[in-house]
Amino acid sequence: MSAEETLQQIASEVSACTQCSLHTTRNKSVPGEGPANAEIMLIGEGPGHNENEQGRPFVGAAGNFLNELLAQAGLKREDVWIGNVVKCRPPGNRDPLPEELSACDKHLERQMAALNPKIIITLGRFSMAKFVPGAKISQVHGQMRKVNGRFVIPMFHPAAALHQPQLKTTILADFGKLPDLLDVARRELGQPGPAVVVPKEELPKDDPKQLKLF
Repeated sequence: MSAEETLQQIASEVSACTQCSLHTTRNKSVPGEGPANAEIMLIGEGPGHNENEQGRPFVGAAGNFLNELLAQAGLKREDVWIGNVVKCRPPGNRDPLPEELSACDKHLERQMAALNPKIIITLGRFSMAKFVPGAKISQVHGQMRKVNGRFVIPMFHPAAALHQPQLKTTILADFGKLPDLLDVARRELGQPGPAVVVPKEELPKDDPKQLKLF
């Protein structure tokens, strides 16, 4: 079975999943979307109101800012795969519960295996905790590290900038490092690919320690 077929099968299973209580309040599940050959996988926390209505991830105000962030890295939404740690909206946009995270994790693990991305970007603390438990996002954001053989970059959730406008510049700068970090990941994995075309003068000055692999 191809990666695309596997992802389609997982999406079908997610749409019918009843493994946790979130299925009783959802309108539509949100399995995630993007090309099966995406080099970058973005993992958020959970669907919100708009996502629950449309069945697609990051389609509200945070999604609009995510599109802006991707453009900062010379990317388009259709270049990356986007999903969440939970596939159904927690009522009232509350934090996902441990049993909900556990129920959805098997879907996410299969999606990661099918995609085999060069970089996983976690958006927010719940997705970060899956890979870097106990870390503080204020201390590790924008820094790439290797976790269980995968390159992971914790990032602030785009919605954070909507509530704390002072974070917007920081988040834009973190995403601006992606072209260089993707080249690092390609070299480390021995899988060279086409460089993302972003004029160097448009990239923020990189702090060498932010490019360090931990």
